[in-house]
Amino acid sequence: MKRSTLELQGFRGLAALSTVVFHVWQQYYTYDAEGSHPPVDNPWLGALISLEVIDLFFVMSAYLLTLSYARAAIDEGSVRPGKVFLFRRAVRILPLYFLAVLVVWASRNPTLPGDWRDLVEHLTFTHIFDRERIFYTLGPSWSLSLEIAFYLSLVALGPLAIRACRRLSTRRARVALCASGCVALFAAPVAWIAFAHHVLGIPHTNWPVYFGPQARFGGFAAGMGLAVLLVALGERGRIAGRWSVLLSVASLTGLYALSYASAPENLAHTYYHPLAALLWFVLLLATLHARQRVRGHAVLRARWVTAVGLISYSLYIWHEPVMLQLDKTGWLPPGPSGFPLGVLIVLAVALPTAVLSYWLVEYPGSLLVRAKDGAGRPREFYPAAPATSPSPEREPEPVGAPQPVR
Repeated sequence: MKRSTLELQGFRGLAALSTVVFHVWQQYYTYDAEGSHPPVDNPWLGALISLEVIDLFFVMSAYLLTLSYARAAIDEGSVRPGKVFLFRRAVRILPLYFLAVLVVWASRNPTLPGDWRDLVEHLTFTHIFDRERIFYTLGPSWSLSLEIAFYLSLVALGPLAIRACRRLSTRRARVALCASGCVALFAAPVAWIAFAHHVLGIPHTNWPVYFGPQARFGGFAAGMGLAVLLVALGERGRIAGRWSVLLSVASLTGLYALSYASAPENLAHTYYHPLAALLWFVLLLATLHARQRVRGHAVLRARWVTAVGLISYSLYIWHEPVMLQLDKTGWLPPGPSGFPLGVLIVLAVALPTAVLSYWLVEYPGSLLVRAKDGAGRPREFYPAAPATSPSPEREPEPVGAPQPVR
């Protein structure tokens, strides 16, 4: 596996583990007349645990999926048809997602009709627009609604960008056009957030306003911009090891400071996600465009981290239902002091569950990619044998003549 691929998988693994710890932290919050209280009243630790990594997932996803479009637009390469792209994403995402939604929804709605609207919204990825149900059934699945919106946007905008770039005579002009498009896609959600917060005065608890694609597309735009930048650079401008480390440390410090400074309705909280997307952009640039292997990135290549990265989607899907079931059955220790042990218990159950989910659902589902060829046509696994004509050196055998045994 390429070094960059390993390191991205390592990022996925660490981000997935961080997400689990964060949600257990939220589970152990206590509430009273004075408000909410974290399980450990230490703002420095709270800022570390509360450092949201969902924007990292968005940036990485957009980077990987935009690469082929960026190469086609800038260097006039080829790209798969949109229907092939969507088919590949569907077999990667949907089998596990639909299974998890049906299992969790059925367990929480034992008698029909149940909350049928919640089920329909989750199956159609429209729960992100429902203020009441956005975090129902599978809480973290709101982000998959944004992923689906990004896929549809990419197959619509990517071919348009390619056609526009092919009218330009210079590579520099093509790069400028693609980069300006990414900047515009990043700026639009920032403008929406500013309008909603400062002009309309909408509070942050109106989840669809600040969690919908109109507000959270900046992470994807940053990943698209990273793909354009790295395609434009090619092998030029590789970052020396020392500068790679400094950029990585600076971006991580910025992310921590952003998390520490964030409080409801302040500027750090309001613009947290676009700023975080930019900082993740810098961190990934320092990692992917390094001139040589950086010692500080060894943790990303560690076998146990990349192993978690392999099952990160399953872990992301199942960890919350696992945590809530453990709490319901009394397996999680009560009270704020139970938080550290609670993290270990949730991980001890969620990780094996994710491993089984990967091999029983994700991996078999991914094999469906082979059902279509590169042009999107159904693949012929058993092609008919070509007809053979008689050899000119010998006369054809008469009908009914004995045939050799094969």
